[in-house]
Amino acid sequence: MSDFRVLSATMFASPQISPEDLLNAANEGVTLIINNRPDGEAPEEPQGAEIEAAARAAGLDYVAIPIGQAGFSEPQVQALQDALASCDGKALGYCRSGTRSTFLWSLAQAREGVAPDDIAAAAQAAGYDISPIRPAIDMFAAQAKS
Repeated sequence: MSDFRVLSATMFASPQISPEDLLNAANEGVTLIINNRPDGEAPEEPQGAEIEAAARAAGLDYVAIPIGQAGFSEPQVQALQDALASCDGKALGYCRSGTRSTFLWSLAQAREGVAPDDIAAAAQAAGYDISPIRPAIDMFAAQAKS
């Protein structure tokens, strides 16, 4: 069962998806699937190649930006910014719970100059707490202003 949570007019976050969820995603206007889960993290769950094949078969674009235990890096944030800039529709980011996808989106939004309080409110409305990465969001937002 799909659990797509609205972060913005063009971005959803979700816990782990299955190939069957991709039809629902397409019906919601999603054109890009963003996998933020490293392969092998949960071997019993669908792995990236399976989701990618199903996404492409459904006519959706797919990009993998895995976020592991090492946390977030600027290249990962830039990769998400690039993916979203080339997206012609809505994007759906997923990981185990949707938290890493929300965190990565939040960092990308801050780098784009979106106000941290607005980012936090959007994440909160979707059921995610970004306070663990708020200092990084504040830093990126301050850099975007200068």
